[in-house]
This record gives sequence, structure tokens and C-alpha cells, in this order.
Amino acid sequence: MEYNLAKTYDPKAFEDRIYKAWEESGAFVAHRDPDKKPFTIVMPPPNITGQLHMGHALDQSLQDVLIRFKRMQGYSALWLPGSDHASIATEVKVVDKLMEEEGKTKEDIGREAFLERAWAWKKIYGGRINEQVRKLGNSCDWSRERFTMDEGCNRAVNEHFVRLYEKGLIYKGNRLINWCPTCGSALSDIEVEHVDKNGKYWYFRYPAEDGGEGIVVATSRPETMFGDTAVAVHPEDERYQHLIGKNVMLPLVGRKIPVIADLYPDPEKGTGAVKITPAHDPNDFEVGLRHGLEQIVCINEEAKMTAAAGAYEGLDRYACRKAWVKALTEGGYLVKEEDLVIPTGECYRCHDVIEPLISDQWFVSMKPLAEPAMEAARSGALKHVPDRFEKIYMHWLEEIKDWCISRQLWWGHRIPAYYCDDCGEVMVSATAPVACASCGSDKIRQDEDVLDTWFSSALWPFSTLGWPENTEDLRYFYPTNVLVTGYDIIFFWVARMVFAGLEETGKSPFEYVLVHGLVRDAQGRKMSKSLGNGVDPLDMIDRYGADALRFMLLSGITPGNDMRFQTERIESARNFANKLWNASRFVIMNLREDEAFLPIASEAEAMQALCPEDRWILSTVNDAVKDIGSNMEKFEFALAAQKINELIWNEYCDWYIELVKNRLYGDDAADKAVARYVLVRVLKDLLKLLHPFMPFITEEIWSFLPRPGDAKDFLMLENWPVAEEMDYRKDVAVLELAKEVIRSIRNIRAQADAQPSRKLSVVALTSGEEKERMQAGLSYTLALANLSDLTFIDDKSQIPEETMSAALPNIELFVPLDDLLDYRAEYDRLIKEKDRLEGEVERTEGKLSNDAFVTKAPERVIDAEREKLANAKDMLNKVNARIPVVKGKL
Repeated sequence: MEYNLAKTYDPKAFEDRIYKAWEESGAFVAHRDPDKKPFTIVMPPPNITGQLHMGHALDQSLQDVLIRFKRMQGYSALWLPGSDHASIATEVKVVDKLMEEEGKTKEDIGREAFLERAWAWKKIYGGRINEQVRKLGNSCDWSRERFTMDEGCNRAVNEHFVRLYEKGLIYKGNRLINWCPTCGSALSDIEVEHVDKNGKYWYFRYPAEDGGEGIVVATSRPETMFGDTAVAVHPEDERYQHLIGKNVMLPLVGRKIPVIADLYPDPEKGTGAVKITPAHDPNDFEVGLRHGLEQIVCINEEAKMTAAAGAYEGLDRYACRKAWVKALTEGGYLVKEEDLVIPTGECYRCHDVIEPLISDQWFVSMKPLAEPAMEAARSGALKHVPDRFEKIYMHWLEEIKDWCISRQLWWGHRIPAYYCDDCGEVMVSATAPVACASCGSDKIRQDEDVLDTWFSSALWPFSTLGWPENTEDLRYFYPTNVLVTGYDIIFFWVARMVFAGLEETGKSPFEYVLVHGLVRDAQGRKMSKSLGNGVDPLDMIDRYGADALRFMLLSGITPGNDMRFQTERIESARNFANKLWNASRFVIMNLREDEAFLPIASEAEAMQALCPEDRWILSTVNDAVKDIGSNMEKFEFALAAQKINELIWNEYCDWYIELVKNRLYGDDAADKAVARYVLVRVLKDLLKLLHPFMPFITEEIWSFLPRPGDAKDFLMLENWPVAEEMDYRKDVAVLELAKEVIRSIRNIRAQADAQPSRKLSVVALTSGEEKERMQAGLSYTLALANLSDLTFIDDKSQIPEETMSAALPNIELFVPLDDLLDYRAEYDRLIKEKDRLEGEVERTEGKLSNDAFVTKAPERVIDAEREKLANAKDMLNKVNARIPVVKGKL
């Protein structure tokens, strides 16, 4: 059996072992305890196609630090994990695999066979990311793990759909949607990424029906001209008053289209006239509805031209664009063209350019759902951290449009709508009907489409707890407390969870939305495959340990802001872990003789026999417990981590352990027992404070410390430290001043390049309270500054000659040079410095005596050289004066 930590800190030796012990013991399992308050976080479910990346590492470290903190505070803390089925991403993976291995499309094998393969793919690869996140130390309740397409979540999705449909909040209709030709599916507005691209605007003349000049319009998409059904102008634009109500001719096509008056065109933009293509532009679609315009579809779902394009039918949209522009130019219709940067909508998955299309799709009517979600924020039932994100949330909800929720895919929640082939009845039901509700026919087929992935994700905070059943978990753990998320999915997910939660449960699904930024590379760029600048967290864990990665992330992030990944910072975090490891190893070594613990004073005995340094460290840690607890409650994890680092590295390791070493090595058995008590008590509190940030190393160290018989099995289940009433201000003042004095003397020693082993004598000019405190801490100063003596004076006339000094408030410290200097080394240094300065003087004088330099060089350059010469001569005089003094000391 090992009785102390390994000599070398090696996280690989214990991280996996500890995690396995936690999980197998049930330490992560949350219990419904009527005597405890619940604290719940639902993990944003990573895609089953995903692999752990640095964004996951940050997001989940933030959740784990919270859940471990609250668990130690005595809450029944549930962190519910799971994964998302990711409709488009997963379907693409399975389609690619099918083609690669079998040379078949999904249509070749049919829906059922394809879904069998998709579930098989999920079984093989779907759990990979959850195995990876265990490496981070996540204390999730894996017994409650969920999947967005498991039986319970599917039931919840169907129930939610039916309820919204019955309230008239879900409808099917022909509307303009975002269509991805590559994915072959509709996308909601927030699944479209807007990218600025270099492009062109072509200005074409649409001749008047009567042969007049007509009107000039600009377009970046001339291939859509085949779907034009009007040209719109502003009703107050005087340039076009004579054309309103008349017709112009679609160039080359020869079709008449009206000139209409509408507020949509901006007279200051372009020519002030806009071609209206209701079937291929969202703004034009709205104009078309207002004016009853025909919707002519000229581009199909494959991004190819339809019969409406005449001779161009079947051409790809871009091939058509090229040929059509050429034809219009040759026909004399092109007025001019401009190179411009054009905002372009792309699919968030495959990055193909989106094509707006008229399509028969399912929609959620959003305005009635958005208002309660806004009220939740206004009333404080929902709080954003930092609060600036509430404005973004509110703005999005205020401007919200109906949500297209149907996707032309096979993998996902199939829409629970059924059609009767005999009478056309549409039935929406959570369970499949056996007969038509209208005519009784059994010729019923289900809608082919699946629901947008975010439709099921919106239910995640309560569907995972058993809704629509009123389960015990739902009653106890819902609503949840905090939702941790990146700012990039506030619209995708957060807002939808809020309105779904309010609609189905009457409560906001969480009280706080903790928003974090992105982890960028060292240059501030977003990590991406194309740049090749991604950092694999699993590689970092392998090299430095999970604790170092977590601490680096948590100490470097502030709510709502991005952070930069720098290898130096993770190395620094590992050095911190190493420092704690070595200090703890020293403490444990002084606690035991083989298997037996050495005598440790009881609390009652120790508190009656504390030394000033004991009271100082106890008070310092006690104050830190208050501050760090406050930081944690306010989600200021970086501040908390920095304070813990300072407390452990500086106060405990560098100061307290050094202060008590003489006692540990002394002959006073009772005092040694008191020192051991304080060492252990403080180390335990420090491990508790650090545990949420660095769970593995703290748990490993904890296992070697003495514990009472009723102690918990693991540190992670221990109670968070609570600040006590403690008034050791006098001792704190003495020790803090002693530390400042010791630091000042060490600085003087370093400046003089005096060896740490060299004994020094120090003279202190001080009086009053500072003198009393310095005298009270004299033993610490003598020991840790390595002094032979420290003399107090109250008159400057008593200051020795030739000293180095340091100043503190109402204190001046003087160290004689005779104590500091190695005179032989100083003499050699002065001779070298004399030679260097003489060379500098000779060089500069030569330069300034050169007429060519003086006449040609700018005045400021000459002045700079003169200043260099004066400085060099001054320094040379001082060195020459110092050499005989030092020589006399040899």
C-alpha cells in the first residue's frame, strides 16, 4: 500500500482510475431528496456525429464547475447528459457510408432499410463523444442519459406538435423557404449563415410596352429574371410617376409585367427600381402578396432552371446566369455592371448557397409564442449572464418570423401528420391512426418529412425529465437552474427552449442563461479545419492532464467573451498542479510514519495553542472562502480560479509551509502536532475550493489525508467550506508586514546578485506601529530572509555608508554592500564596464567629430548622439570613482 503521493505528478496514473471509481460508486447520481434543494443543469446535447473539440471542453468545464460546487454546497445536483440526433449531419454521414460501401443511394434501399443503417451507425459511433467527455472529468448522472430520438423524447415531440397544431400554432402552407440544394432540404432562417462574397450587380433595361425607354433595374441574380412578375418603384419617386400602372417588357422573354408602386424600394439605392420575383426572394414574396402577383418558379430544388426559363431549362443556375447575361448583353439590354461585395446566404452545414423557393412546408406561428418568452426576460424570470445578451435575445424575438420546421430528410422525428388517400383528410395525431377519421378508409400514409432538429432540442429541459408525464423527476428537478451555452446558439436553441417551456409547463425552463464566447487560436482566429488551427482537447489531456486543461479554460474565460488558446497557459496550469502536488507530498510526508499517522492535535487543543503564522493562514483562507464563494455564485469563475491559485501557490506553498518547517523539524511534540493540524485543515479547505476546477488531482491528494470515521467516500461529496467568525487581524498585520519586508530584502539580494545562502545584516529605519509589527514578526524575517541580524534605528544619521535600500510605508530598509557584494566579482565587473564605456565614448566622439556626419545627419540624430556621449561619460566617471573603493576591499 502506498502511504504518500508518487514522487512525480503524472495525471495519467490516476485520472482514469478516479473517474471509474466515481462513476461505479454512483457518486454522480442525483437523488430526489425532500431535505435538499435541487440544482439542475441539462447538458447541451452534442451531436452524435461530433468529436470532442475545444468548444465542448469549455462549455462542459463551465457546467461541471457549477455542478460540483452546488453538490458540495449540499444541493441535490443533477447534471443530465445526452446527445442530439442531428438530422442533416447524421443523414449525410450515413448516405456517404452507404454509397462508399454499397454503391447505393438511400432511395435505392428505401426508407426503412436506410433508418436501420442510421440506427446501426448511431450505435457504433453515437456514444463516442460521451466517452470522450468522460476524459474531462464530467460529473454527469449517466444513469439518466438521454437521446433526442429515444422513445420518451419522441413521444414528447409528437405530443408537443399535436398540441401546437390543435391551438392553430402549427400550420402547413405554400410559403417562401430557404432551400439547400445540396442537402435537399428546407432550412429555417437561423440555419442560414450570411457571408459577404465578391460578386456583380448587372443593370438591365426593361423596355416600355409602348416602345419607350422603360426602366433600368439592378440584380445580382439575373437567372431569376425568368420569374419576374413586376417592377416596383417607390410611390413618391418622381422619376417613375409616369410609369406606375403601365407595363414594361421582360428582356428577350417578351412577357409584359406591370410597374407597381410599393414602399419596399429605396429611391436612394441603385436606380430606385426593383425587379419583383415572388417565388425566389423573401422581400419580393411579401410584395407579391400585397399586390396579388403571380409566383413563377424558375429554379427547382436541384438548383436547375425550370421550363419557365425556356431554352435554358435544365441548366445549373450559375451556368444559366453566364449564358443569360451573355444573351442580354448581345441583345443590347445591359446598361452597366458593378463589382460589389454581396451578402450571401449559405447552408450552415454544407455551405452551399441557399436558394429561396416556394414550397409546401410545415410552420410554427411564432408571434404568439414569442411574447411570453419576452415577458419572462422582462420580469426577471429569465436572466442572461452577462445581461447584454438579453438585448440580442429580445431583438430576435421582436423581429421573429414563422419557423419552417419540416425537413426533407429521413433521419429524425417524422412529422405526426397523416393523409387519407381516398378523401384527402389530414389527421395530426401523436399515435398513428388505423382509419380515416372522416371516411373510415384504411388507406392512410404518414407525412414523409421529418422535423427540424431544433424542434426536439427545444423540449430538452423537460422532455428529458419525463414530460409529458408528470414524473417525480419533473416535479423535483424542473425548472432547471442554469443553461450554459455559447453566444452562437442563443437563437438556435435558447429562445426556442424558453417559449417551448413556457408553452408546455408555464415556467421558464431555466433561471439563468450563462453565455460564454469561443475558444480562438493564439492569434484570435476562429478554430477551423480550413485554417488547420484547431487544438484537440484529447491531445491536451494526454500531454498535460484534464485538470490543467480545465483550469486553463476556466481561469481564462469571462462570461460572454472569447478567449485565446495559448500553450503557455496550459503549461502554467500544469505547473500549478505540480506545485500543489509537491507541497501536498511534503505535508503528507510530515504526517505519517509508514502506515501510521503521527500525532495531530485535536481542534480544541490546536485552537488554544496556535502560533501567529497559524492564525494568519487560517484567517487568510477564511477570507478567501467568502470571496471565492461569492465569485462562484456570480459565475465569476476566472476570478475564483485566480484567487485559488494565489492562495495555494503563494500563501500556502511559498509562505505558510516555509514558516512552519522549523516547527515540524523541532523537538516540541505538542507544537508539531498543532502545526500538523493547521497544515491538514488548511490543505483540506484548499482542496475543496479547488476541486470543482481540478477534480482529479484534488481527489487523489485527498485520499492520502487523514479523515474521521464518518467521512464521505470522496472529496467530491464533501461539504463546501463555510467561512467562520474569526478575528486575527493583529496576527495578519504582523505576518503581512513580515512578508513585505522579506520580499524587499530578497529583491535587494537579487539586484546585487547575492547568493541566497549569504547571510545579511539589515538596518530598519522605522517607528510606531510598523516598528512594533516588525519586531513581532522578527523571527520570520530573520529565518526567511536569511539574516544574521536586523537592527532598528530611528535617526537617518545612523544609516550605514554604502548600502542598498528599499522603502515601504513608514519603513526604510538598508543592507550594507559589504554584506551583499562579492568584491572580487564586483571588481571584475567594474573593469569590464569601464572598458565598455571607454569604447562607447571613443565611438561616439569619433562620430561627432566626423564633418560628413554632422553636416548630413538630421539635428535630432546629432542631439541623440550627444546625449549618448554625455551619459556614457557620466557613467564612466562613476565607475572610475568606484573601482579604487572596491579594490580597497579586496
